[in-house]
Amino acid sequence: MPSLYVHVPFCVRKCAYCAFYSVPLKNSKVQDYLKGLKKEIDLRKKDASEGVSSLFVGGGTPTALAEEELEALFALLKQGFDIPEAVEQTIEGNPGTLTREKLQILRRAGINRISLGVQSFDDSLLRQIGRIHTVQDVREGVHLIREAGFRNLNLDLMFGLPGQTLGAWQDTLKKAVQLGPEHLSIYGLMVEEDTPLAQSSKLLTLLPDDDDQAEMYDWTREYLRESGYLHYETSNFARPGFECQHNLGYWQGEDYLGLGPGAVGCVQNVRSKNLEDIDRYLMNLEQNGLPLEPTDVEDLSEQERMAERMILGLRLSQGVNLASFKQEFGLDIRDIYRSVLERYLTTKVLILDEKTLKLNPDFWFVANGVLQEFV
Repeated sequence: MPSLYVHVPFCVRKCAYCAFYSVPLKNSKVQDYLKGLKKEIDLRKKDASEGVSSLFVGGGTPTALAEEELEALFALLKQGFDIPEAVEQTIEGNPGTLTREKLQILRRAGINRISLGVQSFDDSLLRQIGRIHTVQDVREGVHLIREAGFRNLNLDLMFGLPGQTLGAWQDTLKKAVQLGPEHLSIYGLMVEEDTPLAQSSKLLTLLPDDDDQAEMYDWTREYLRESGYLHYETSNFARPGFECQHNLGYWQGEDYLGLGPGAVGCVQNVRSKNLEDIDRYLMNLEQNGLPLEPTDVEDLSEQERMAERMILGLRLSQGVNLASFKQEFGLDIRDIYRSVLERYLTTKVLILDEKTLKLNPDFWFVANGVLQEFV
């Protein structure tokens, strides 16, 4: 069974660093989007005829939708797919967009996990990166989430923000842990092309350098370990038993469906991306066609699939299982990537035993540079 990702592209306001496809909620086309989504579900539900293994509703800001719009969204999903009650069902939300009524709608719809976009516990930093909420909004949002009965909460946090010091980051992380989330997703700020951040010379000059960010990351690992969180993926930490099942599916190479404008999916080794334009997305569906970006439909070769399995699997603390890799591809990792292994095993960047190949956690901060060697 594939997992299911649904992209809700509406935001109250776009953040300075965000490169995901989104449109302003004001004067938006939510009703048109829902009609288009229904058509896309009808076209794609055959790819999940046996049900889905998890659900993730992201964005954008899905919780910015009005109550009746949220109800309509989940009615479409439940009508179109078999989503077992017991599977992980996540929605992304932003502080300041949650209400008691919306949370009760989500509970009735089967949502059992909430991922809250916090980023920082410093109001001045939040304003600087274009977030619309305050620290008080975060605390009130977590209170409402717990009051509504949710027992699986993720907080998204970001380090390396313009002007952020190690002390400021430590303060943010300590305040996040005090709220008792089951899961923490922690990312270093990335400067993406064509974002307001990338075009702001003032903010760019305030960014902490690589050494400062590495210090923030190393302190994070140690502090969260002492606080009882498992560092199970380079950017993700969880209380035992609360690892994100949906994202584990991505990292372990399982199939996933992507619905909504800008969503990415990969089913039976064909990866595709929907049009990043809600008008074109709707127009294609009106003409009874899948809303795909023609240049973003890719039939993955075996070599590409092997490279992805290595790149994604090595981001996990459990690493890549040698036997599972050989069963899937009929080849031994030690034969295919001999030169890469020789280079990084001697320097202890990679760790190889009888069962697994792992990336040494001491090098997780620079993981991307190492993992590109497998392409």
